[in-house]
Amino acid sequence: MTDKKQDIQSISLPDPEYNDPSTVYPPMEEMISSKPKLTQRIKHTLTTKDGWFGDYDYGALCVPRIPWKKEKPKPSTFYGPDDPVPIFLAIVMGVQHFLAVVAGIITPTIILSGEGSSNLNLDEDTRQFMVSVSLIVSGIMSIIQIIRFKIPKTRFYFGIGLLQIAGVAFANMPASQAVVSNMYKNGHCPTEILSDGTTNYLPCPNAFGAILGTQMLCALLNIVISFMPHRVLRKMFPKIVTGTVLVVIGASLITTAMKNWAGGTGGCMDRPSSGEYQLCPNIYAPNAQAWGSPTNFGIGIAVFGSIILIEILGSVFLKNISVVVGLAVGCIITSCLGMFDTSSITSAPAATFLWVKTFHYSIYPPAIIPFLFTCLDMMIECLGDLTAASDLSGLPIEGRAFEERMQGGLLCDGVSIILSGLCSTMGVITYSNNNGVIAVTQCASRVAGLVCAALLIICGIFSKISAGLLAIPNPVIGGMTLFIFSSVGTSGIRILGYLDWTRRDRVIVAASLAVGLGVTLVPDWFSYVMPKTTNEAAQGFYDSINTIVETGYIMTGLISIVLNAILPVDMKPNDQNSILGRSLSGSSRMYRDQQKDCNVVVIENATVKSANE
Repeated sequence: MTDKKQDIQSISLPDPEYNDPSTVYPPMEEMISSKPKLTQRIKHTLTTKDGWFGDYDYGALCVPRIPWKKEKPKPSTFYGPDDPVPIFLAIVMGVQHFLAVVAGIITPTIILSGEGSSNLNLDEDTRQFMVSVSLIVSGIMSIIQIIRFKIPKTRFYFGIGLLQIAGVAFANMPASQAVVSNMYKNGHCPTEILSDGTTNYLPCPNAFGAILGTQMLCALLNIVISFMPHRVLRKMFPKIVTGTVLVVIGASLITTAMKNWAGGTGGCMDRPSSGEYQLCPNIYAPNAQAWGSPTNFGIGIAVFGSIILIEILGSVFLKNISVVVGLAVGCIITSCLGMFDTSSITSAPAATFLWVKTFHYSIYPPAIIPFLFTCLDMMIECLGDLTAASDLSGLPIEGRAFEERMQGGLLCDGVSIILSGLCSTMGVITYSNNNGVIAVTQCASRVAGLVCAALLIICGIFSKISAGLLAIPNPVIGGMTLFIFSSVGTSGIRILGYLDWTRRDRVIVAASLAVGLGVTLVPDWFSYVMPKTTNEAAQGFYDSINTIVETGYIMTGLISIVLNAILPVDMKPNDQNSILGRSLSGSSRMYRDQQKDCNVVVIENATVKSANE
């Protein structure tokens, strides 16, 4: 008996609280050794075909789509945010994300630094520096968003931890241009009258410093709001407000794109019969054309049409970079026409970096309210972009983990606006362009995002690239940006599509769009309402009102917020029908009952038919 007891004890299970490697099955040493070491993984990645290329279907990226040919969708390998990705695939996807976002990143800076009554009219060297900085800062902030880290000794995060590229926001444009236009009107920016009577708008770098300083101040609101619960944010910014604001922002940006398509936004818009601006951008440009000339019109059509053609016939890879393809087509055409000026590329320095040039920072009081709306709009865009990124990455879009990602992404965006201002560029936030790339390529790996961010930084450092981007003629920029800017308005329409479209919704949307689009079409409608005064404080107050009222999307936001707060909520359809049923007259009630009887007969016949079948 003693021997049997010893045998039983010898095969008894070990104490669960003590994991002796000799008694646990499988042995702990075997479990530890089963996981490849870091050196083994690196060796496998660098020395094997699977590590370099994997099993991804690269051919599907390059095969063009034939509209009249029915093709069955082929399943492709999905790579999550932290999945190991082959080296070549990471490079290909990083380049694809880079090409998808680079045109949008540089566009706001190119337009705002250019010529015109609502732009800064800066010299070429300063413009090249601004474009370089926008690329460098976008790359740096993209890395921070992608990596994500927890703030020490708190429960809060910084960054989203997904493949999310950052770039200069289009929402910067309307408020910035309204502020610059107002500063030229009230004398804060210099102008001169030429001999032919046209107004020449001189460079105004101090206006850009005022824009940066005011925007950094307003970005503190984004940082505070980022710590609020996600459900509170949804109540603060309902779809009816965000959708209408985005529609008007898109409309205001489209006007700038159309002006560039015709030749530019400078003095040549007035088509003077003589002088420096008789042609666009000026008479000294190679093969300059008059504003609205057939040549400019044809160039814009070629760019815009090539983008649409790629969307119809292009492969997955080409569709993701359709804007860049359109830009390349326009550059080739203008080079053949002798309109591409390469002198600025030759004279540009080989490299540059942050703070090579600086601006005089200041707070411009009339711009505070416009930029508060701008920062709120950036936050709304960030919420949508981060939600889409989580969904496309195969992660839940609700729950604690999702809310932590939202908090980290919003906080990173708020800090990003401040850091980008300190680095001399407009607010940098998350971009939605790369979400489309994730959707069609099924690659959400953060490694691909880091490759894209590195390319942005490299292109920003080598200033010859920035000079080449600035040398692109205005009609090419106009044809490209028309497509990009219209996408902003389309996003607003998509958001409005989720409404129930009750009478209350229609009233709010109609009233807010009526004023917002009206102000966008006729921006100086309020210019002569407020009086002029020599009192600087009073004049500053009047300028603030002018800036608010003459900025379309701000008026849209104010009206939609107020109406959404004061208009009574419509009754549900069931409640409305019950009340109408009690108040209908006899004939009306009989007609309603007849309709109900007809519906019952149809339903019964369908039921009998299905039963017989």
